[in-house]
Amino acid sequence: MADVVIVNWNSGQQLSECLQSIVDHGGGLVGKTVVVDNASSDGSNLRAAAYAGVRVIQAQKNLGFAKACNLGVGELSGAYCLFLNPDARLCKGSMDAVLHFMESHDAAEIGICGIRLVDSEGKTHRHCARFPTWRTYVGNALGLKQVLPDLFPPHFMTDFDHETSREVDQVIGAFFLVRRAVIETIGGFDERFFVYMEELDFSLRARRAGWRTWYLADAVAYHKGGGTSEQVKAHRLFYSLRSRILYGFKYFSPVAAWGVFALTLVVEPITRLFRGVLRRSFQEIQDTLRGYCLLWRDIPNVLRSARTKR
Repeated sequence: MADVVIVNWNSGQQLSECLQSIVDHGGGLVGKTVVVDNASSDGSNLRAAAYAGVRVIQAQKNLGFAKACNLGVGELSGAYCLFLNPDARLCKGSMDAVLHFMESHDAAEIGICGIRLVDSEGKTHRHCARFPTWRTYVGNALGLKQVLPDLFPPHFMTDFDHETSREVDQVIGAFFLVRRAVIETIGGFDERFFVYMEELDFSLRARRAGWRTWYLADAVAYHKGGGTSEQVKAHRLFYSLRSRILYGFKYFSPVAAWGVFALTLVVEPITRLFRGVLRRSFQEIQDTLRGYCLLWRDIPNVLRSARTKR
C-alpha cells in the first residue's frame, strides 16, 4: 500500500480531479492522502478538505515543493510514498501495476519508480532524465546539445521513446513513487531546492546509497505538464536557474561549479534574449529579463545556501 503526498499551490480544479482519480483508481492500494497547501488563494485547499480521508496541511506561506513534501512525509507510515502532482491523475491500473512491480523479486534494489505519463491525447511524455554534468549546461546554454549530443548530452532523454521499461537516472516528480526505506536511509528532499531539481538531487543521493530508479512503461497516468508554474513564467525561470546553480555547487568540482555559475549568469541570458528576438516574442523577452533580475538579486542568498552542507 502507498500513501500519497500532493503539494498544492493554486491548482484549482486540477487538484479536485487529481483527488477524484485517487478515489476512482486507488483501489484500496492507497492509504493516507496528504495535501500540503502552500498558502493557496484560489480555494482549492478548501475543496480538497471535502474529500473523505484527505488530510490537508495548511501552510501560512509558500514553503516550496521540497519543504512541503517533507512536511507531508511526516504524516505517513506506509511502505511506499507516492509524490503526485496536482496536475496529474491516476488511471485504471496505475497503482496495481507499479506496486505489483515494486513488490516483485526483480525490484528489490529499486528505490524509486516512475510510470508512463500521457497527455489528454494519449501522447507519451518523454520525461526521464540523466544526471547532468557541467557539459549538460554548456550544451544547453550554447545550443551544442543539438549539434554535438555525444559531447554535450541533453538532460532529458528525448532520444528514448518511453514505450518500454528500463533503469534510468531520474523520473519526473509528477509521479514519483519512493520506498519508505529510501527516505529513512537518505532523509527527505533537500529544502534548499525551493522548486525544480529536488527530485533529481533526491535520485542522485538514492543512487549513491545503493538504490536504483526504474521507469515502468506498463503503468500509465495522466499528466498535464507545466502545472501552476505556467502562471508565473518569470519565477519559473528564476527557480530553475537557481536550482541549477545549487546543484552545480553541490555535485560538481569547484572549477566546474563556478563555470556553470558564470555561464548561467552571463552567457545564457544573452542566448535566451536572442532567441526571444528571433521568435519576435515580447513576452519571452520580458519573462527572461524578469527571471534574471530575480536571480541576480538573489545571488547572495544562493551562494549562502550553496555553502550549507547536506
